[in-house]
Amino acid sequence: MAAVSLRLGDLVWGKLGRYPPWPGKIVNPPKDLKKPRGKKCFFVKFFGTEDHAWIKVEQLKPYHAHKEEMIKINKGKRFQQAVDAVEEFLRRAKGKDQDLTIPESSTVKGIMAGPMAAFKWQPAVSEPVKDADPHFHHFLLSQTEKPAVCYQAITKKLKICEEETGSTSIQAADSTAVNGSITPTDKKIGFLGLGLMGSGIVSNLLKMGHTVTVWNRTAEKCDLFIQEGARLGRTPAEVVSTCDITFACVSDPKAAKDLVLGPSGVLQGIRPGKCYVDMSTVDADTVTELAQVIVSRGGRFLEAPVSGNQQLSNDGMLVILAAGDRGLYEDCSSCFQAMGKTSFFLGEVGNAAKMMLIVNMVQGSFMATIAEGLTLAQVTGQSQQTLLDILNQGQLASIFLDQKCQNILQGNFKPDFYLKYIQKDLRLAIALGDAVNHPTPMAAAANEVYKRAKALDQSDNDMSAVYRAYIH
Repeated sequence: MAAVSLRLGDLVWGKLGRYPPWPGKIVNPPKDLKKPRGKKCFFVKFFGTEDHAWIKVEQLKPYHAHKEEMIKINKGKRFQQAVDAVEEFLRRAKGKDQDLTIPESSTVKGIMAGPMAAFKWQPAVSEPVKDADPHFHHFLLSQTEKPAVCYQAITKKLKICEEETGSTSIQAADSTAVNGSITPTDKKIGFLGLGLMGSGIVSNLLKMGHTVTVWNRTAEKCDLFIQEGARLGRTPAEVVSTCDITFACVSDPKAAKDLVLGPSGVLQGIRPGKCYVDMSTVDADTVTELAQVIVSRGGRFLEAPVSGNQQLSNDGMLVILAAGDRGLYEDCSSCFQAMGKTSFFLGEVGNAAKMMLIVNMVQGSFMATIAEGLTLAQVTGQSQQTLLDILNQGQLASIFLDQKCQNILQGNFKPDFYLKYIQKDLRLAIALGDAVNHPTPMAAAANEVYKRAKALDQSDNDMSAVYRAYIH
């Protein structure tokens, strides 16, 4: 893209790395977010997402002058939603008085005009947050009505917040769009397991400037990341011994134990001060056992399972649930910002595993209900597409609902979250309920449907393939 004359408030098309040009607006950055050194750039808020980034001038184009060109080359649904958001923003801006509050520290007073005036600037952390423009989301940790005490670590570009619940969270800007705003840790990072989730995580760690050594059971999967700048570890033990913090993300409790306790495993590389972060979704007993053996060798342990799917992993928009060594959690802050939009510290080891299973139990049960509704619509002569349209206009509307229904309607079950893994999580969640004598009848019913889908050879398809259990 050619360099253009731009100013604060302009609507633009911004391009970041391998991502397509996206509509956004040039705005003031949060006060604690410094401009990267080097070439001239502007801070851009993107429409239709929570993304915001420092974008170099040569990667920006005026919105109106290039609108038709961009619409021709980008056809995705999310892209169209972003364009619609811009147009809606412009329509509302024309019908309102141009009301704009500029921070006193701003050096651009008086130059604002046009559509920028409908955007209200971020108030101080202690003030309630209300957006005049619902398509923009401020870089704040908490926008809830509950009181919270926040401690801002400006040098790490994150915010830590302790709420009434006692849990702690770190929230960063969407990491696919903050290149230059994350200061990567100087610690050497290892990563074990390059599956659907691990691949996206490693890619984002590398993009944000981390030094990463990778290992995977199938070595060929490492090749792409070696080309992107990662180093290759020959065994899990070697990765742990040469890195300061090693992350792992594997499929199930058995794989997690084998990785640590097996030949040339993680445990053989642990010595005092070495750090191990297990991001696998497993049960609390498994993660407690792993923590004990790691700590017994003088290592530090954190569990950090992630909520999301392949696309969210690729986009750096995972939600990380952590528990264990609080100091290690904070040492991982730049890594968590690179791979996710939010992370929560939940206390002692085992809490994150329990919470993750509960989250996935809800998600898996909901997916089974979606499939059940679509098949019931079909057999009663109702349009499945109309059902989706109705759901998308109601309280259940969500990206998850729309994407999974589209998978079913299109017959496209390419895995974004393996069906076999959501069934595994349901099974573990039911066992969690059994351990405390708590009924989980909905999860149990959903689990049976997923087992039926597995019997129909759907294990390696997306979880939305549970639909096929209802039609066979």
